[in-house]
Amino acid sequence: MSIQERLKALREQMKEKEIDIYIVPTADFHQTEYVGEYFKARKYITNFSGSAGTAVITADEARLWTDGRYFIQAAEQIAGTTVELMKMGEPGVPTIKEYLADTLKEGGNIGFDGRAVAMGEGLAYEEIAKEKNGRVIYACDLIDEIWEERPALSAEPAWMLEEKYAGETAAGKLSRIREYMKENGASVHVLTTLDDICWTLNMRGNDIEFFPLVLSYGIITMSQMHLYINEAKLSEEMKAQFAKDHIFLHPYNDIYEDVKMIAEEESVLIDPARLNYALYSNIPDGVKKIEQRNPEVLFKAVKNPVEIENIRKAQIKDSVAHVRFMKWLKENVGKIRITEMSAAEKLDEFRMEMGDFIRPSFEPISSYGEHCALMHYTSSPETDVELKEGNVFLTDTGAGFYEGSTDITRTYALGEIPDIMKEHFTLTLMGHMGLANARFLYGCTGMNLDLMARKPLWDRGLDFKCGTGHGMGYLLSIHESPAGFRWRYRAGETAVLEEGMVLTDEPGIYIEGSHGIRLENEILVRKGEQNEYGQFMYFETITYIPMDLDAVKTEMLPEETRIQLNDYHRTVYEKISPYLNDEEKEWLKKYTRAV
Repeated sequence: MSIQERLKALREQMKEKEIDIYIVPTADFHQTEYVGEYFKARKYITNFSGSAGTAVITADEARLWTDGRYFIQAAEQIAGTTVELMKMGEPGVPTIKEYLADTLKEGGNIGFDGRAVAMGEGLAYEEIAKEKNGRVIYACDLIDEIWEERPALSAEPAWMLEEKYAGETAAGKLSRIREYMKENGASVHVLTTLDDICWTLNMRGNDIEFFPLVLSYGIITMSQMHLYINEAKLSEEMKAQFAKDHIFLHPYNDIYEDVKMIAEEESVLIDPARLNYALYSNIPDGVKKIEQRNPEVLFKAVKNPVEIENIRKAQIKDSVAHVRFMKWLKENVGKIRITEMSAAEKLDEFRMEMGDFIRPSFEPISSYGEHCALMHYTSSPETDVELKEGNVFLTDTGAGFYEGSTDITRTYALGEIPDIMKEHFTLTLMGHMGLANARFLYGCTGMNLDLMARKPLWDRGLDFKCGTGHGMGYLLSIHESPAGFRWRYRAGETAVLEEGMVLTDEPGIYIEGSHGIRLENEILVRKGEQNEYGQFMYFETITYIPMDLDAVKTEMLPEETRIQLNDYHRTVYEKISPYLNDEEKEWLKKYTRAV
């Protein structure tokens, strides 16, 4: 069926169920950023494949809200579908809630699959419907009614992340969670987010492409944990370890009935941003609900010493692979046929040579020329182009090693490139180095520091429509709360920067129809000196790959940035050269030379 035919079929279902407005979010039942094939309902009904966006359908309109990362991509993918793009955050564009309030008629009903909508969002929709003397209808997956040959839920096996990688046992983590519950007066903790559950249990799997997560729910009490999962995913060894830790297994979907049985004397800890609306609605009204951020969110964001040691190893491995890839690319472009897709495959070949490589940590962004302007571009057989001299190639990819996940971006000059591209590369480099070398007092958040990366761009009337960086999960989600860098407030990303957090530093410039530049390293939050002004903090860069000097206009570099770049390149050579042969070392010397 075409998108128009799917929308027509959906509207027929809406009419039958007395639903005036139907909402289709991106999420699965666990509020996961990237979802498995079964859950790609929004893509099915709009054709937009990005990782963030919400479709809202009425009897005569279909609208798609997404953020600045996807404006170009979304416009291309929904062209000719009758779906209208709503550019979030842009002047004159209403929020979804504003649109619902303005559009819903008196006595009208709002419908959505309550399992795929966060509790906070669902309550907001409920309030809007009440104001119009209508109601929400949440126990309905209308997309499922019209989606012929919908993919099945994943049945991939799970596996345990050994303590030598995780640095802490599941029993130890559960003890910390229970201490938090006790401090907040909770006796039960309902948990639906996959990365929180997998972190708690040192469990990983294959239920979402690129992300080693396992479809599951959890209920933690003061003495037990109830894990809702397809038991066929678990090995006997895992089952035995779970039993030892008083973790009891239940069928995946049973949690929706089990939460109805929570006794009224219990106090339940729930996270409004992470619990889905259907589960929240099934908890008895008489049960006290304590609304707090899941404790696992901060626990897993602050890496323990074992994780940090492993992450350093993973970064060295990926940096070596990148250096070898950069050398191969520079020496072969224009001589052999290299395309966006074959370049991404070549980089993964170099990663595999480093050992303990599991798979890419997210869908690779391998883009050339004007494709680089699409922040989250995915090359496909239909769009795959050959890399040629005279333009830039952007590779934003990551590796999942047992020692941890990486997320690294480099933009390379292929041959001689236009002066404007060099200027944009140099400005991006200035912003990147500005943030990487920030010194700040404890208590700062990413919002306090984002300007360090944007100032060189803002000074020249330029900007990029996305965050400057995000937290990094350890073989979990690649975008990890609760800290990140962005100038505009975004709920859930405003945590104080704590020692042990790993984040990305990735400013960029994107010129539609021409080119794009992004430079991304991972940085580790460290404690600096403490004096009468307080505890100072700094970032340690843990990614060691040259910034392409072929793309730098050295005369544009402020003296401070020039020194920072030279210091960084000196460290790159010291860290990476021991893993290279003589020819590779000589090549690396050239690309880490002082400027």
